[in-house]
Amino acid sequence: MFRFIHTADLHLDAPLNSLALMDEVLSDLVGSATRGALEQIVSLCLEENVHALLIAGDLYDRDLHSMKTAAFLTAQLERLNAADIPVFIIRGNHDAESVITKELDLPPNVHVFTGHGATVHLEEHGIAIHGVSFSKPQAPESLLPKYPVSVAGCFNIGLLHTSLAGSEGHDTYAPCSVSDLKNHGYDYWALGHIHKRQVHSEAPHIVMPGMPQGRDVGEAGTKTVTMVSVSNGTVTLEERGTSQVEFSRLPCALDGVEEWRGMLAQITAALKEAVSQAAGNSILRVELTGQTPLAWQARRDMDLLSEQIREAAEAIGTVWIEKVECHLRQPEASEEREDPRFELQALMQTLMQDEAVMARAVEISEWLVGELPPEIRSTFGADQDASAGRIARFLDEGCEDVVAMMMGEEAEGDR
Repeated sequence: MFRFIHTADLHLDAPLNSLALMDEVLSDLVGSATRGALEQIVSLCLEENVHALLIAGDLYDRDLHSMKTAAFLTAQLERLNAADIPVFIIRGNHDAESVITKELDLPPNVHVFTGHGATVHLEEHGIAIHGVSFSKPQAPESLLPKYPVSVAGCFNIGLLHTSLAGSEGHDTYAPCSVSDLKNHGYDYWALGHIHKRQVHSEAPHIVMPGMPQGRDVGEAGTKTVTMVSVSNGTVTLEERGTSQVEFSRLPCALDGVEEWRGMLAQITAALKEAVSQAAGNSILRVELTGQTPLAWQARRDMDLLSEQIREAAEAIGTVWIEKVECHLRQPEASEEREDPRFELQALMQTLMQDEAVMARAVEISEWLVGELPPEIRSTFGADQDASAGRIARFLDEGCEDVVAMMMGEEAEGDR
């Protein structure tokens, strides 16, 4: 039997995308998570006594210059060298941009494939490992022609960093189709680049392992590596958890809640339930939904509400709040709907149905998005349809916020 761990997209010490940066403790926790994931992977290799570790690109992040990261990586690979466990690496698009890539002095157990393509034979196991690295940050054409032909009589593994036929939120790199990979003659394709795990085929196996550690709520959920066992040509896959922290969205439905204390109690209960189901440290984006008379007050006092929710999380332990989003609405049947401020809200919502108004909103948002840093432009959607949907949602929430502020001014005057 031949056993190996397949991983990719560690993005060691990548800059944080998370709003967790506002909390120093949370920032430190998330900032060290990618290192912790690599340590976990190496420990798993040692505990399971695997025959190899395969890393299908993007060990680092594009702007990374820290030699401390290089020293950390080398130390982890030395642990595997001491156990005679070989490591096979291809460079992805981020690695090709990293200054560290050119400076690393790796242990002798590590084989980094070049951009020309090559094959390494593990003769005692009847294994042939093929790989091609990115030599430049861009790879607009398929790298498949560079891959050697399969070795007869061996179990053939191909390491490839690719966007395949494309994926939302990911630029196109080394494009190819699943059928192209199937026809190449390898037994297992160890892919990288897309951060979500997916088994694209089982004959042959074509596996995108996902990333071993998420970095923000857009990379939510438990992250894993893939343990692969090969016995007489039969392949078995197992997921092994590696997340040091897990990002999640936590919907809290507050329909009908009428008292602030009751709202906090319901949110706290939801936090406790989330912690009970998590494997370790959790970072949550709390999404408040539903119809409640407290909607306008919650919007007005979001700073207070957010702080109280964070205090509740701190009291529970092992859970942090990244952000609180308020999507609460006033009850439709509320007597307050006769209030002219709600009439104004209804008028604004009617205007949002006007095609000319929406067209102008889209025009303004496109200009705004163009002024934003490239790394956060996807907040407004990955394509035109998604962007239009987000804009409509932002406008709708803005109407609710206007009413909340006007109600808040009245409340302040009554004190």
